[in-house]
Amino acid sequence: MIGISCVTLTTAALAVLSGLLSAAATEPDAATIARWVEDLGASQFARREAAAASLAAAGWPALGPLEAAICGSDLEVASRGVEIMQTLLTGEPDLAAEAEAALERCAASGGAAAARLAAATLEFHVEGTVAAAREQLESAGAVFVERPPVAQAGLEVVFGKDWKGSLADIRQLPRLRSLVAVGFHGVAVDREALAVLGRLERLHHLELFGTGVNDADVAELAARLPAARIDVRQGGKLGVGALAFGGPCEVRTVEPGSAADQAGIRPGDVILAVDDVPIADFAGLTTRLASRRPGEPLRLSVVREGRAAGERERLDLEVRLDAW
Repeated sequence: MIGISCVTLTTAALAVLSGLLSAAATEPDAATIARWVEDLGASQFARREAAAASLAAAGWPALGPLEAAICGSDLEVASRGVEIMQTLLTGEPDLAAEAEAALERCAASGGAAAARLAAATLEFHVEGTVAAAREQLESAGAVFVERPPVAQAGLEVVFGKDWKGSLADIRQLPRLRSLVAVGFHGVAVDREALAVLGRLERLHHLELFGTGVNDADVAELAARLPAARIDVRQGGKLGVGALAFGGPCEVRTVEPGSAADQAGIRPGDVILAVDDVPIADFAGLTTRLASRRPGEPLRLSVVREGRAAGERERLDLEVRLDAW
């Protein structure tokens, strides 16, 4: 009796598997996909396994329903959905990219347990891909800088005037394990790119200059990256560098051809005020400029060392801001 029972159950399981895989031979319709997703929570092991195999084989049509299942309330179904997505991550590039994007959305907005599952899967997926990620970003125009320990030791990536990449390239950022700073200068940043940035838990500094992001998106990003300092500017660029660690706002560098250069600002000048509003340091200057847009005029009050020892000259310089 025991032997007959085992054979009967095995035959039944194979019948279920054969039927579901036969349905997957042609592109499945929405009802079939929905049934397979539902079967991920079936009590029979064979039915669960067959449904998982069918969804993985379906590829593109399964992505949306799988994402909904992962972000749903059934943790068992969500965990199996994540396993299927992990399989899709190793498929053809466009499908893998979309599977990664789906997991990013689930990690950002799914239930707590499902979000952790999705995030862990993404973390595993990016391991060992650092060199390829850097090569892809650099070929698309991103600039890499090794930051010294005095600032925050690690890697900085800047997307500026030479950037010609896409969201698929930006998705390489989480693969850079030593990444501590990212700057977008004059490059549009949409919500999908912000979702990628929200995964950079090791980030210390993020610059969003002239990106078009709104206050609500910045607030949401700040909530996801509580350890990061997020510097947002509307796009107006002065073109000076100074020490960012307190003390007077003494200009150390002036970018050639910049708004500051054309206005006559020199290294060694100390900026005292912007449009008659006093500033104490470089952080105060960046705060005053954050809401300014390209082409806006402003007046800088500066102090400059004179020719004679101890002589200081106060100047009011008119500036029209550049764009990042």
